[in-house]
Amino acid sequence: MESLPESLLIRILASLPAPDLLLGCRLVCCQWRNLVDGAALWVLKCQQEGLTGAEAEEDAENWQNFYFLSKKRKNLIKNPCGEEDLEHWGEVENGGDGWKIEELPGDFGKEFPSEEVHKYFVTSYEWCRKAQVIDLRAEGYWEELMDTAQPKIVVRDWYAGRRDAGCLYQLCVKLLSENQDVLAEYQSDTVTIPEDNDASWTEISHTFCSYGPGVRFVRFEHGGQDTLFWKGWYGVRVTGSSVTVEP
Repeated sequence: MESLPESLLIRILASLPAPDLLLGCRLVCCQWRNLVDGAALWVLKCQQEGLTGAEAEEDAENWQNFYFLSKKRKNLIKNPCGEEDLEHWGEVENGGDGWKIEELPGDFGKEFPSEEVHKYFVTSYEWCRKAQVIDLRAEGYWEELMDTAQPKIVVRDWYAGRRDAGCLYQLCVKLLSENQDVLAEYQSDTVTIPEDNDASWTEISHTFCSYGPGVRFVRFEHGGQDTLFWKGWYGVRVTGSSVTVEP
C-alpha cells in the first residue's frame, strides 16, 4: 500500500464507509491519518454520493462537516403534519375547543403546495399552542460539531386561514444550552389573516447561524386562534413544520 500513488489511495479510501475512515483507517499510520483529515478524500466522497452544491472552503474541516451534515440532513420535527394526532407535541395549550387535525383542503380551504402533505392542525377561538424540544445530541449532532462548525439551523413552518374567518398566527424558536438557557431566539410578529383572505398557504422561515458554542436543544413553538371567537375550529391552520441542521 505504501507504493500506491496518493491519488489512487484516496480513491480506495473514499469507497469505505465514513465511520470506518474515522474510527479505523485514520489510526493505521500518519499518511492515512493525513488523508482522512484532508479535504481531497471528502470532496471525492461528496462527488461520489451526489452531495453537490457545497459552499465550503477548500479545507478539511469544512468538507468533512459538509459530508456528515449532508448525509444526516432530515426534518427533526416529529409528526409535522398531524398524521399521528398530537403525538410528539408537548406543552400543548388547548384554548377554546382545542387543537384538531383535519384533512386537506378542509372547509373553505386550499390544497397544500406539496402532494405529500395530507393533514393539518387547526386552532380554535382562544389561543392554542404546542411545542417540541429537539435534543441535538440524541439526533447525532455531537458537541464539537455544534460548537466549532456551528452549522445552519433552518426553521420552516406553513400556515393558512380559511376564507370565511380571520385568524392569528405566531412562531417562536429558541436555541437552548445544556441547562436550557436561551442562546438565540427567533419570534415572528403576530400574523393577522383577515376574514376575506384567499386561504392560501404561506411559508415562514428563519435561519440561525453564527449562534456561538453551547447549543444542545432547539425548542419549536407555534400557535394561533381565530379572530371571530366562533365555537369550533375556525383559527389558523398549520402543517409541514420543519427544523433541519444544514452545512
